[in-house]
Amino acid sequence: MESANSEALQVVNNSQGNSYIADIPNAVLALPEGKPFNFTNPAPGIASVSVTQANANTIRITVTGEGGLPNTELFDSDEGLVFAVTPVASTTQQQQQPSETTPEEPKADSDEPIELVVTGEQDTYLVEESSTATKVEVPIRDIPASVQVIPEEVIEDRQVIRLNELADNVSGVRPQETYGGLSSQGYFIRGFPTEFQTLRNGFRDFGFVSPRDVANIERVEFLKGPASILYGSIISPGGVVNTINKQPLPNPFYQINGTIGNYDFYRTSVDLTGPILENRSALYRLNAAYENTGSFRDFVEKESTFIAPTITVKAGENTNLTFGYEYQKFDYTFDRGFPNNNKVVFDLPISRFLGEPDLNQAEYTSNNFTYVLESRFGYKNSWKFRQGLNILSVKGNAGAVQPDAINEDGRTVARRYRFSEDRQQNISFLNELSGKFNTGSIRHNILLGLELSNYRLQYDFLGGPIADLDIFNPVYGARPESVERLFFEKYGGDTIAFYFQDLVEITPNLKLLAGGRFDWVDSFYRDLVSGINYNETSDYKFSPRIGIVYQPTNSTSIYASWTNSFNPLIFARNRNNEPFKPETAEQFEVGIKQEFFNNRLSATLAYFDITKKNALTVDPVDPNFSVQTGEQKSRGIELDIVGEIIPGWKIIGTYAYTDAFISEDNDPTLVDNRLVGVPYNSASIWTTYEFQKGSLQGLGLGLGLVYVSDRESNVPNNNVKIPF
Repeated sequence: MESANSEALQVVNNSQGNSYIADIPNAVLALPEGKPFNFTNPAPGIASVSVTQANANTIRITVTGEGGLPNTELFDSDEGLVFAVTPVASTTQQQQQPSETTPEEPKADSDEPIELVVTGEQDTYLVEESSTATKVEVPIRDIPASVQVIPEEVIEDRQVIRLNELADNVSGVRPQETYGGLSSQGYFIRGFPTEFQTLRNGFRDFGFVSPRDVANIERVEFLKGPASILYGSIISPGGVVNTINKQPLPNPFYQINGTIGNYDFYRTSVDLTGPILENRSALYRLNAAYENTGSFRDFVEKESTFIAPTITVKAGENTNLTFGYEYQKFDYTFDRGFPNNNKVVFDLPISRFLGEPDLNQAEYTSNNFTYVLESRFGYKNSWKFRQGLNILSVKGNAGAVQPDAINEDGRTVARRYRFSEDRQQNISFLNELSGKFNTGSIRHNILLGLELSNYRLQYDFLGGPIADLDIFNPVYGARPESVERLFFEKYGGDTIAFYFQDLVEITPNLKLLAGGRFDWVDSFYRDLVSGINYNETSDYKFSPRIGIVYQPTNSTSIYASWTNSFNPLIFARNRNNEPFKPETAEQFEVGIKQEFFNNRLSATLAYFDITKKNALTVDPVDPNFSVQTGEQKSRGIELDIVGEIIPGWKIIGTYAYTDAFISEDNDPTLVDNRLVGVPYNSASIWTTYEFQKGSLQGLGLGLGLVYVSDRESNVPNNNVKIPF
């Protein structure tokens, strides 16, 4: 068999009657010609042993006893997983050789247990489980939500170097403008920006201003719709994006990559992993990357250095400790692009730079430390305690001559000089208990969690006027005049949250997901020049979620859900230093998940309707501030298809129709205006084919296409559209 995570394989017991049935997710059977393994009467008391591909990403091992359910033990050896099976009616057992070889004829008088050994690695786009959606170990098809997981195989095949490029592979998701070109994450999901609201291994990430490198990313999970029940008050109503890091492996693995591209692009990365101790009780992984590149834009350059060591220690038979650290330094030319108030910018070459080459410089440094303890206990280790601490610190500065608006002459651009120094810190401490138990015939998958978090942002902002620039014949060299401090401030928030969730398996084909989260948030805003505290507020909210899944067949899931979200605006203020009301949102969603081609291909079709209240947009009087426009809505249809059509031919296809607009506002002229950056229609396809036999075996080819219809570039005017 082949598995991407052979050192951490999961075995799910689905035994029935006289048959011991073990399902191994995230694994693919790799026997000649794709045939299953079957062995009849291998030993007295054992009627049959079979190993089959239950679906595109799960292997099923079935051992049927003659006199009753066989007794089974699971061992972890250097060779892989070992199943030891003892018949109920007989103590005589036989030994089965590893499944990748031809089995020997069993001997009736042998006292050895039947063994099935599985090793290897996975190569598929279809992922069956997501830790982001529920934080418990259940298949995606059992979750009443639209969840898309982009695995490492896609990241490698596409040679992704910026995480928000993966927006092309998920319906209803578009990349968001980054902080002047910073290598960070930002997305529009179902019409709403994520901005600061992304996750790093389930912990809060600054996202928009936090440099991220792909070198240590194992997969990226997109959970659409409000997710406050699990992740609290910072999550966008459109959804959440969670990047999952690579973990240490028990077997040595060494890889060095080098990439050269146009615009003077040079990048190299290193991936090293293996055991620290001979008994494999301590493992390590080291990811590092260096990148130096130019740009299609004149005078724009970037340089990035990234180092990420991780150590996992086996502290007990069922307890692991993992310590991770990430360092990233990002130096770049700050470039916010073109103003959006006049269509004349579409006549400019994309190489045109509207700042000042020697003034538009920025650097950001990110340090991230993570500690995670995981311990399993109880009957068949069905309970798990997880404790995690994450400390993320980002600091940097950005100087820029920023183009504000094209002047009335249609030839010159008004500009301003700005310089900022930022200090951000987020500390999150999580404690979670999850487990499985039965009440009669009903199966429960329960989660209880307690989160403590502390967020701080210090922002020193200076600015001044600078000369206009001829956009068609630019002459650089202007210098800012009368630079002065505009504001020097600090924001912060302390959160205590308790959340609970239960995925109830009422019957094998009917599941109910219900839960909620209580958030208590104390926030403040402090003017560091005057020393005056403003906006000291305390907010609390209960955010519920409920959903239902009906599975009429083994390949079909029909679901419906209702979710809420809550977001105190601790990082924002209006021009008069007045606090904003917390944003709230609710979503209704229905959908169907269908598997095709013997479960090798999976499709999700969803309809959603989101209403967001107390929404923020840029203040038309002063773009350094925001205003609350009232209510925004987004509704639409999404389709995601992923999997393998035939051996070697993999595909990811998407389509989305999104109608996102302002539904209520004190200014009636703004009602029905479309939200920024959100197309009505978008579609994409990424497909690869790898030759399976012959002289070209192992050679692969890939092709991708992306379509995005026109988008609005600004609110409230909606007067300049970005064409498709």
